[in-house]
Amino acid sequence: MKRERYFKAIEFKDIKGIIYNSAKEYAQNIAFIIKHKKDEKTTYENITYKKLLQDINAFGTKLYDMGLKNKRIAVVGRNRYEWVVAHLSNLLGGIVSVPLDKELQVDELESCLERSKADAIIFDEKYLDNIEEIKRRGNTKLQKYICMTKKEGYEDFWELKKQGEKLLKQGQKEYTKAKIDENKMAILLFTSGTTSKSKAVMLSQNNISSNVYAMLLVEKFLTTDVNLAFLPFHHIFGSTEMIVMLAAGVATAFPDGLRYVAQNLKEYKVSVFVGVPLLVEAIYKNIEKQVEKQGKTKLINNAKKISNGLLKLHIDVRRKLFKQILDALGGHMRFVISGGAPLDKKVAKGFNELGIELAQGYGLTETSPVISAENAYKKRSGSVGFPMDNVEVEIVNQDENGIGEIRAKGPNVMLGYYENEDATKEVLKDGWFYTGDLGYFDKDGYLFITGRKKDMIVLKNGKKVFPEELEVLINRLDLVEECMVFGMPDEEDKNDIKISVKIVYNKEIAKEKYPDKNEEDLRKIVWEQIKEINKTFPPYKYIKNMIFTDEELIKTTTKKIKRQEEIKKILG
Repeated sequence: MKRERYFKAIEFKDIKGIIYNSAKEYAQNIAFIIKHKKDEKTTYENITYKKLLQDINAFGTKLYDMGLKNKRIAVVGRNRYEWVVAHLSNLLGGIVSVPLDKELQVDELESCLERSKADAIIFDEKYLDNIEEIKRRGNTKLQKYICMTKKEGYEDFWELKKQGEKLLKQGQKEYTKAKIDENKMAILLFTSGTTSKSKAVMLSQNNISSNVYAMLLVEKFLTTDVNLAFLPFHHIFGSTEMIVMLAAGVATAFPDGLRYVAQNLKEYKVSVFVGVPLLVEAIYKNIEKQVEKQGKTKLINNAKKISNGLLKLHIDVRRKLFKQILDALGGHMRFVISGGAPLDKKVAKGFNELGIELAQGYGLTETSPVISAENAYKKRSGSVGFPMDNVEVEIVNQDENGIGEIRAKGPNVMLGYYENEDATKEVLKDGWFYTGDLGYFDKDGYLFITGRKKDMIVLKNGKKVFPEELEVLINRLDLVEECMVFGMPDEEDKNDIKISVKIVYNKEIAKEKYPDKNEEDLRKIVWEQIKEINKTFPPYKYIKNMIFTDEELIKTTTKKIKRQEEIKKILG
């Protein structure tokens, strides 16, 4: 497929260039909206792009003054303005930023701080207990502890920023004049480690800025857009997305938590939402639930048919026709990006039919992260679009169906794994990054992902089964909260494998829809539905065994199922 550029974008080699350009181009635009709650009173503070750069330079100047030039600074906390300023102050001053997962237990957090050799930490007061325990143990090389709010015994983020402002007025320019080496390690990011100890990924500023540029060429962002920063910033998808929004002059608001997403969408008039499939699907399921409650499912389905027919004639009435549904999402939602795992085709189609542009992307921490993505002009059901403008993608070791491992080459590919040469050599060969994901290109060049190489189930007859393909369908069942498809050794033939599924059922739906049923009854209902799903597949893909439970599956902090740990638990 011919790659096309749909929008104009300026290519910067480093993040400093991006932020300085935005501070000039969008000086008075709102960069961040901060909510303040005091004595039952809520107020909102708008931070302009000009003010954002001033805050970064003031805080960064103070970091230099504290002896942290050329050092490593860890950042841990919820998505908030202080997190943004801390991370960007590191990057604009050539300090290595180490974003850490706020959900880590104290031992893991300590391990990441030791492994990254962090010299200082900027932390959210919510995680003070963990920080105090780490400080008490004294195993890290942390010299400075900076709290995002005033806490006794710790440096205060806002006080340091104020001191930095004074230093700037006194003519200290070393920080603002710092030259960035765009090819050096700038970010040290720990992967979520679904199968083994997390690896520390080394990313340069050019890795990130090249990916930001590639996204701006194909996705439409408006300076009037408002984005809700729901993806955690410590995750590469979240932090690169944050920089994309800043590069495009978009305003970003911070969510109050999962339970308040619907409320926040209305409150901030959100028009752009970036999320993982789990969240995107939950939002869509909620829409369907409300439509069903009002007894309007048939009416909406008929309206979709009319609307789709008119679209073929280039008449778009979707936003008028489905105004009531769109109003429930705040009325301004126009663009949703989903990434991190495969999205249910039905959900992608559903959003687009309502008049909300939905694009799927694919990538990894090691690729900063986007390898390929859909856009408004190039979409195909089930695909993840086509490679980014500056990324080469190939399928190697293909089977008879053209399915093989996806490998990528481009300026977004990581420098390597920190202090782990063996793991680096395993995935980086002649400039190519071997993703460990399996997929194929269709005849028009659209990329399709079939699953992870290590999760693929190979049967005795050589046939291959991709768990994700079955999981998407099973997750659609109303009683299913989550599921995992895996291969279980067959009792009769130890050399063969029986396709099995572990299902966690949704207690609320069970209570609401089947109040008089016990767990065994619910099990039978789901098993009958599984048998119907089996009929849509060739016999070798049939699910032959089911484990039914209300106990949540073991997951990483980014909500990916730890398959190997689950299988170990099942097989005892």
